[in-house]
Amino acid sequence: MAYPDTYYKRTMADGATRGALSGTVECDAVIIGGGLAGLSTALQLARAGKRVVVLEAESVGFGASGRNGGFVSAGYATDGDDIARIAGKETARKLHMLSVEGVDFVRDNIRALGIDDAKPVPGLMSVLRYDDAASLKAYAEQTRRDYGYELEYMDRDAVRSVLKSERYFQALRNPNAFHIHPLNYLRGIAREIERLGGLIFEQSPATATALSGAEKRVKTAGGEVRARDVVFTTGGYTGGLNGRLKRSFLPIATYVMVSEEAPELIASAIATRDAIGDNRRAGDYYRVIDDGRRLLWGGRITTHAASTAGLVKELRAEMVGTYPQLAGLRTELAWSGLMSYARHLMPQIGRMSPGVWYCTAFGGHGLNTTAIGGKVIAEGILGASDRYRLYEPFGLVWAGGLAGLAVAQLTYWKLQAQDWWRERAA
Repeated sequence: MAYPDTYYKRTMADGATRGALSGTVECDAVIIGGGLAGLSTALQLARAGKRVVVLEAESVGFGASGRNGGFVSAGYATDGDDIARIAGKETARKLHMLSVEGVDFVRDNIRALGIDDAKPVPGLMSVLRYDDAASLKAYAEQTRRDYGYELEYMDRDAVRSVLKSERYFQALRNPNAFHIHPLNYLRGIAREIERLGGLIFEQSPATATALSGAEKRVKTAGGEVRARDVVFTTGGYTGGLNGRLKRSFLPIATYVMVSEEAPELIASAIATRDAIGDNRRAGDYYRVIDDGRRLLWGGRITTHAASTAGLVKELRAEMVGTYPQLAGLRTELAWSGLMSYARHLMPQIGRMSPGVWYCTAFGGHGLNTTAIGGKVIAEGILGASDRYRLYEPFGLVWAGGLAGLAVAQLTYWKLQAQDWWRERAA
């Protein structure tokens, strides 16, 4: 089974494997990519009675969808003001409500399909590393006013009563957000697709496509799929199959580590089961897992292949700098993964041409946005809605190639410097 060695693989509840495509298969829609976007699209189409085929180059959830932090919360990788500046205030409001719907979509699937091994835990705290109570209160009020969405303000004492760190000041707690075991969730969705008659082929990378006619064709090493609709849902591991898509985003690496079992030591620093993320652009995100016995900690991004061991040293430095009491907490496992980021920092969701769809660039957006992307693409294929068009202002713009990677790295360093100065000035 083609998975990297991660905590999620080690605790995977379902070890079923799926064969590679062999021969010719005809269907209504073929999805290229077996991550959360692809499986969400396939699920909604299968629920509507469509014949669906998913082609996955490795195993379902191999990429970022199956090895991330597991956060499910509303919002995007860029803020609402930037979205409104490009798309307009009303479209920005509708896009935010879609992200809220994505949270409910994941939660409802877990409940309806009995995916208990996803282990959903409610609550997410977004914490400030500098003192600015007024801005958080204003944001919470704006969110309530614009979206009817309640966020719980926590003052410094409330924050430090559960996060024993002098790095943190105020926070907003989102009780509607939650965190999960993403790989178990994905594999639960895959089982439901197959129960509904859909076909999922693993170890079946698409090698060629013919997309100009009414009948689309997608070839693999062992066979061919013929369908009316083709959906590209590959992310950071996209190859050269669709050049326009590959040029439209950058593969960005992020890093995650999991601690040894040390429940008492972890509880001396973190006395909450909420997921935690700080306010920096590429800040720390972490959560207690295994009923409090381990700590999962993620952060850092790079625009090139970097040594996971080297990045783990940086992650540990962040963890111990935040919680000196965790200096003795041993790291048991670490891994990296590639996300896809568009230049505009929004997901890319839409239609390239009749019958050819894309749903990608979900780096930094959370599992909910990937899920709602698949849902609106399925609605577009079914003719049930054109909500996918809300994302049209954020299309397949060129990401800049190697120059884009260099700019992205420089931007990251600039943001890090700004965060550092802001914290020191607080």
